[in-house]
Amino acid sequence: MRKKTRQVTIGRVVLGGDAPVVVQSMTNTDTADYLATALQIAELARAGSEMVRITVNTPEAAAAVPKIVEHLERLGLDVPIIGDFHYNGHRLLADYPECARLLAKYRINPGNVGHGKKRDEQFAQMVGFAVQYGKPIRIGVNWGSLDQDLLARVMDENASRPQPKDAIEVMREALVTSALESAAKAEELGLPGDRIVLSCKVSSVQDLIAVYKDLSSKCDYPLHLGLTEAGMGSKGIVASTAALAILLQGGIGDTIRVSLTPEPGGSRAQEVIVAQEILQSMGLRAFTPMVAACPGCGRTTSTFFQELAAEVQGYVRAQMPAWRAEYDGVENMTLAVMGCVVNGPGESKHANIGISLPGTGEAPAAPVFEDGAKTVTLRGDNIVGEFKAIIDRYVARTYQRKINPATHV
Repeated sequence: MRKKTRQVTIGRVVLGGDAPVVVQSMTNTDTADYLATALQIAELARAGSEMVRITVNTPEAAAAVPKIVEHLERLGLDVPIIGDFHYNGHRLLADYPECARLLAKYRINPGNVGHGKKRDEQFAQMVGFAVQYGKPIRIGVNWGSLDQDLLARVMDENASRPQPKDAIEVMREALVTSALESAAKAEELGLPGDRIVLSCKVSSVQDLIAVYKDLSSKCDYPLHLGLTEAGMGSKGIVASTAALAILLQGGIGDTIRVSLTPEPGGSRAQEVIVAQEILQSMGLRAFTPMVAACPGCGRTTSTFFQELAAEVQGYVRAQMPAWRAEYDGVENMTLAVMGCVVNGPGESKHANIGISLPGTGEAPAAPVFEDGAKTVTLRGDNIVGEFKAIIDRYVARTYQRKINPATHV
């Protein structure tokens, strides 16, 4: 069961309470290039990112925020934009009030707001702007930029214990302490508790799990989950899935980000798809029809089932924007593309729509099953097109059409 946390509203998105776990992403464009940034936000939003964070690090970046929001409005996109501030956020929010007004949330790293007396003063200034403009904040602690004064204090306290913790445990304790003390300070400064989100990001799977279990046990603020640098390709996907799945299964987490390093020339939207698939595979959310496909073996010497599985997966993902607008519940549909007679018919019967392709030595026929019943057998050179048409017809007759308020009387 998911832990009940406070409910925080960020633009049109709700975190915590009974709201579903939210998918977040971040741009990697130069924010000062407002058009490139707006287009990447649009790409991420269309892929399914429900909030998008942007770097706000220079006067030019802060000045670009109104143009970014305006361009997204022209594209018909209403996605909350989060400003990521380090070092000079207090000045940028003061000097660019339209930036402060239009951002849906501010991300503040307590390790990067200043040092000594300036740290408390500049943190207070940023919280003050959040209070003034009615914005929530994410207090995002990161072990790569942990407040060194706080770390020294926690280390001193640990050294005085009869049984001191080891170095990694002290680091974990310092992360949680920084987040909780910063949240308490923000509330003292007048920011309501229902406008605070916390995160404590690290790069190690086991550290992330330990830190968030501790943090979750000590507060009821909504928690943002994610490895701070997951890595590239399969490593990044596996590490993120391993960490987030354990926490989510334990009821911890209200929003997630999968911080993948894109392949050269790769789409930034991959991190959104991976985050969605983590949540959908765990049964926590449904975003797009899931396609089950066999891995292949000596019985499946043809590559056709692989090609069909890829075609079907790409097709349903491409169709989802239109289907989502027209039909209720289509994201829950399941499909199966199987490669031989061993598990093919059985797996196909378990899916809403399944096809069992012929393996080595089998008759050149592909039976199709819909909701457990065989409906047709496909043959010939146009199996791909015919199977897509079957999917379209199934969607049209199975899922209820949404009522269009403009035409409904």
